[in-house]
Amino acid sequence: MLKVMSALFLPALIMTGCSSLPNSADVISNSPKHPVLTHSESQRFDVANYFTIAGRDSWQPQPIMRAATPYVVGASNAPYQSVQSAVNAALAADTQQPIAIKVLPGRYVGTIYIPQSAPPLTIYGAGNKPQDVVLSLAIDSMISPAQYRQLVNQSGRYQAGDPAWGMYHVCASLTHKNIATTCSAVLWSQSDRFALANLTVENSLLDSTGPGTHQGVALRTDGDKVRLNQVRLIGRQDTFFVNNADVDNRYNTQRQSRVYIKDSFIAGDVDYVFGRAHAVFDQVEFQSVSSRGASSAYVFAPNTMSHWRYGFLVINSHFSCNQATKGFQPKLGRAWDQGASHTGYRPGHTANGQLLIMRSHIDRCYDLQQPWGSAATTNRPFRGNASAGRDLNDLNYNRLWLYDNQLVSTKK
Repeated sequence: MLKVMSALFLPALIMTGCSSLPNSADVISNSPKHPVLTHSESQRFDVANYFTIAGRDSWQPQPIMRAATPYVVGASNAPYQSVQSAVNAALAADTQQPIAIKVLPGRYVGTIYIPQSAPPLTIYGAGNKPQDVVLSLAIDSMISPAQYRQLVNQSGRYQAGDPAWGMYHVCASLTHKNIATTCSAVLWSQSDRFALANLTVENSLLDSTGPGTHQGVALRTDGDKVRLNQVRLIGRQDTFFVNNADVDNRYNTQRQSRVYIKDSFIAGDVDYVFGRAHAVFDQVEFQSVSSRGASSAYVFAPNTMSHWRYGFLVINSHFSCNQATKGFQPKLGRAWDQGASHTGYRPGHTANGQLLIMRSHIDRCYDLQQPWGSAATTNRPFRGNASAGRDLNDLNYNRLWLYDNQLVSTKK
């Protein structure tokens, strides 16, 4: 919009620049403001259930293989100078076999689009750490289609007949005032079985726009069985769009997408992890950044369909704040009541975001007195179900939960 600590990504658990809050016993207890699952209630919230569709289609994510490949991206002496040119060449080979694209250390400026028809495709950085390979562009949801065409395709990166031409064209041909969030991604993959490893995706708009509404997506995924490992996603508003859509860039309320994110780092301010997919975040650091001066901040904004039991699951992770967050208290998230701006929230009709944060470390720079905000789009006040014998999918309540987390002391 929204474990064991990984030594590669997670800093020391003592942060600076945040005020102390009450002890954990006074803060994270079951109440309508911050409903907490019981042990027995928590048992069904596991990776297997998040990744099983209709009780029969189960997915067990496997490690990402960094296979040898002829599709190598790098400086002038490499076969390809941009990731998009390597993607185009790989897809032009017209194979349904898995494809790997290796990216040598460096900064690569420009969008990358991968169409729904692509075979299993892995993009991986060849550096020693994710910071060595950066895929970057400053792209703002508020620019016009004409500005988008100038920014994204000035050098003819997309041509009619290219595999990703349809994705580019659907945004370039818009007649709206601005391109909106759905066309603001640096890396956008619509394909199933897409994988990304050991690199950074950055929407470098960052603080250049000030605190207003300027969605700038770093990564958007629409496909099923997507894997991210050792990836850094950097942005401000709407950094990671964990979505599902059709080839015409329309929201698909029937298709279900599953995404597994492990050993990674995601930074932003407003709704910076958002969408409808079934997503599991395992050993991920979420860092809330206040340098843009936004008046509020939320890590998550799920818009899970009301008849789906599972949306986002966060396990063994860490919620931190950047060191400039003095006096700044982000919330852990809010529901996204997508499409209900005129009707208001309607139980059973409107999306009702589902999220569980479990067995994770939460720095005290977060608003732990009221960790959940009013819903995006409708401003529906947060209402948690704290009653005994509750139905965890009662759609008259929010479905944002905590279980077995640790609060981390911070210094002033």
